[in-house]
Amino acid sequence: MPTPQDIAADYLAVWNTPDDEERRRRLEQWTPDAEYRDPLMRGRGRDGIAAMIAGARAQFPGHEFRPRGTPDGHGAFARFSWTLAPTGGPAVAGGTDIVRLDGRGRIAEIVGFLDGGGT
Repeated sequence: MPTPQDIAADYLAVWNTPDDEERRRRLEQWTPDAEYRDPLMRGRGRDGIAAMIAGARAQFPGHEFRPRGTPDGHGAFARFSWTLAPTGGPAVAGGTDIVRLDGRGRIAEIVGFLDGGGT
């Protein structure tokens, strides 16, 4: 099973990948019916999540997700926090995501919480 640090790094890499085809390739490591939801967005399946991420990236060009703090985990769950910031700039948003893995260590579900701007 991947470590919480590996899960967080791979997950944020999906969000930070600017190329749609590369992002879809990275999403092949998730379950086919993976589900993402937070207070603002929702995506289901690899294609739905890829489209959701592309839409979010279009709203924040030149921004990247950065890990904040130390990821931790318990059983099939990992928890980590992140910030969203322009390259070289201060954070404009932050959040904490809970990831559930399937029995093969693939991301099956993500529940995101928004922590507010710049936290």
